[in-house]
Amino acid sequence: MKILAISDVPSKLLWDESVRKRLEGIDLILSCGDLPKKYLEYLTNFTTAPILYVHGNHDGSYKESEPGGCICVDDAVYVWKGLRIMGLGGCNRYNRDDTFQYTEAEMRRRARKLWLAARRAGGIDILLTHSPALNLGDDKDLAHTGFAAFLDVMDKYHPQYMCHGHVHQSYRFDFKRVRHHGETTVINACGHYFLDIPEKTVSNPS
Repeated sequence: MKILAISDVPSKLLWDESVRKRLEGIDLILSCGDLPKKYLEYLTNFTTAPILYVHGNHDGSYKESEPGGCICVDDAVYVWKGLRIMGLGGCNRYNRDDTFQYTEAEMRRRARKLWLAARRAGGIDILLTHSPALNLGDDKDLAHTGFAAFLDVMDKYHPQYMCHGHVHQSYRFDFKRVRHHGETTVINACGHYFLDIPEKTVSNPS
């Protein structure tokens, strides 16, 4: 199963006339937030792959209208062809704006509300977020500090992957695209990242 993870910055690789060829063979697109609606809608014109997304802290316009042709999986466990995806968008609260910002306690409560859905699904395969987990590719300022709640999710369900964005490649001199936490491969999808999951590792639908 070929997956394209995207986040934060529209990729020049996809934002041109070669996009149809670039998307050939992609089975699923995962957006980690902070992407213009018109960019996601543009991609729907060149692929039959579903585009699943969570909200980023700069997605306030989504409250007026969500991206057409895409599926919001925020605060849900979404199962697609046996692949179980838990969506928890947003970032650490850093001001009073209501733009998908959460305190650590609020994010922890959101995650706990999904435990029953995850248990019914038999676990999760991908944790899809906007913010990184605490001390796993996050940054020192409040806005870009990761959530400890995500560490708890990974420790509890051991997903194969966590995909996030929020911390741009230009933010850190020691930027790393791929990290690991226990059994989970953690991917910063800023721009784009291609992921290939062998079919045999995808669980059957519950």
